[in-house]
Amino acid sequence: MIKVLIADDEDLVRSGLRTILSSAGDIEVVAECDDGVHVAELARLHRPAVALLDIRMNTCDGIDALRALMALPQPPAVSMLTTFDVDEYVREALRIGANGFLLKDTEPIHLIKAVRDLAVGGAVLDPKVAARVVTTVADGARAAEPAQRLLAMLSDRELEVVSLVGHGLSNAEIGQQLHLSEATVKGYVSAVLGKIGAVNRVQAALVAYRGGLIA
Repeated sequence: MIKVLIADDEDLVRSGLRTILSSAGDIEVVAECDDGVHVAELARLHRPAVALLDIRMNTCDGIDALRALMALPQPPAVSMLTTFDVDEYVREALRIGANGFLLKDTEPIHLIKAVRDLAVGGAVLDPKVAARVVTTVADGARAAEPAQRLLAMLSDRELEVVSLVGHGLSNAEIGQQLHLSEATVKGYVSAVLGKIGAVNRVQAALVAYRGGLIA
């Protein structure tokens, strides 16, 4: 079972997410809270594989909760929950190590797939919010040239891999598309992250967007 922790200050959102995820036979919501204050404590107690954190909460927002999670010995994979008005929190969440961004009204089938991908080391970036995330973080054309220099260090195969990472594909899906084993893809992804200095797959995807590899 994939254990999930949900933190959101809206009861209706938490209820909806819990209902959707609980409908999948391999996912269990083991903890939820309405404030980031309790997130790290709940993670230590329940050891979730995935945490879904609302970016903006009252006493302790998702950024502080993410920071607390990343300080744990074995932190879960984290996706931030957001709306269309992505803001300054995005940059900080990526810097700390968020594995993705999902809209609160993500379609059920996509939400379930996102949690499964996060649980096996993938990254998620909702296509509807991707452009806004990139715009917020990339700082326009000034970010394009540095990203292009990073991409220039990659081999043709590594460019193929990071492009598919940017489209949200898991290692298994990339392997199927490129006719490679999942282990081989994992090796390519690790090499790409090292070469471009990315903490995780979302940061790698942003480099691909900034550098023009992904339209």
